[in-house]
Amino acid sequence: MEQDLGVCFDQPRVPDDLDIMKGEKRTIIQPSSLRDPKLEKLKEVLISWINTTLKPQHIVVQSLEEDIYDGLVLHHLYSQLAGIHLSVEEIAVTTTAQMRKLEVVIEALNKSLGMQDQEAQKWSVKLIHTRDLLATLHLLVSIVKRFQPDLALPSGVSVEVVLLEVNKSGIKTDKQIEHITEPSESAEESSDKKRKGDPIDELLKLDGQKVSTVKQAILHFVNRNVAPLGLQVTDIEKQFADGVILLLLLGQLEGYFVPLCDFNLTPTTSTEMTHNVKLALDLLNERELLVSDIDPQDIVTEDLAATLKVLYALFKKHKNK
Repeated sequence: MEQDLGVCFDQPRVPDDLDIMKGEKRTIIQPSSLRDPKLEKLKEVLISWINTTLKPQHIVVQSLEEDIYDGLVLHHLYSQLAGIHLSVEEIAVTTTAQMRKLEVVIEALNKSLGMQDQEAQKWSVKLIHTRDLLATLHLLVSIVKRFQPDLALPSGVSVEVVLLEVNKSGIKTDKQIEHITEPSESAEESSDKKRKGDPIDELLKLDGQKVSTVKQAILHFVNRNVAPLGLQVTDIEKQFADGVILLLLLGQLEGYFVPLCDFNLTPTTSTEMTHNVKLALDLLNERELLVSDIDPQDIVTEDLAATLKVLYALFKKHKNK
């Protein structure tokens, strides 16, 4: 649908297949934004999350535009996450049946999400059924925030959109930026951080020998504390990516035991790893170790800087013990 608008909106027009009535407003993603790497990453994370969540039902999603519109996936997601059975037909083939199913499912979702104000909703039965990507993304992100807030979504995802409105005099258009996920920090906070300079960021700008020396010091500190558990770390990026050793190290240093039921001891999926890392970062922040600016997904994806920042925070506090 978005591609039919053309690359330029200087002379906007309503595409032939755009079902928009007089007086109705429609927000459409500008084609250039569809190629944004952040948007692509968000779609990948959401698809992976859906497939992991619905694996017991043997449901596989490949495209958010093509696999969400008929209500089947949304129905199963709601049932799985909310634990509530909806009385709708399993497979809706006709357009009428699909719309009827979507009405029931989206009404239930809106209640769970606390979205009672029609004006505040960024999605509708019609938009979802017409494969509107923007509406689908807004709905899925809201579902994640409500039912699985520990899932690390890419932050600061936004797209350039055109707001179309058909009125008596023709077509009214307005360009604007629409945010899909919240930014990780304010511009002011980011500016302050740059001025102060993070020790690890500054370290990584130095030559490789100095970086290696610091890594070895942190590695020695880690192994000294996990050795009583029969563990040894040789690769900082890889061995901390699933969050298990990080949680065990935190327990050793802070003198408490993290219940096994609270995390995945043998995680196999990105969602399970992210849950572990998110739990560890939350525990660190509770102890004012100031790692709130670190994205759990960065550690899961073996980002050296993010991993070192967390370990350095622990090292500073406990190096003399």
